[in-house]
Amino acid sequence: MPLFDRIKLLAENQKKSINDVENDLGYSKNTLYRLKRTNPSAKKLEELADYFHVSTDYLLSRTNTPSFTEADEKDIQKTVNDMISGLSNKSALAFMKNGGEQISDDDAELLRSSLEVVARESLILSRQRNKKNNE
Repeated sequence: MPLFDRIKLLAENQKKSINDVENDLGYSKNTLYRLKRTNPSAKKLEELADYFHVSTDYLLSRTNTPSFTEADEKDIQKTVNDMISGLSNKSALAFMKNGGEQISDDDAELLRSSLEVVARESLILSRQRNKKNNE
């Protein structure tokens, strides 16, 4: 779902118009409508996520879960850290396949971001499976 549509849906769920959201956030008129054709700054994206109490990943349609609990976030970070430390372990297959070299900081950050997405999606799928099994 495009960013503007997601924002519009969130506004409707709060019984607000796009203009109401713009006013609440101190944005000029049509700021949010411009998101139909432009990308927001990181600052605007963060402000919108905070305003609607959702994650930036949800706004960007990287996840269908509006937010995770603090406990969920801790679990996700622990999972990611465990995976990364497994990759850094000198006896790990991934470490050996990389010729015993550590990856660059940029590659490490890309890997961390990718693993976070995987961990979040896994949590969502697990919840959906559990919900289906309970029905």
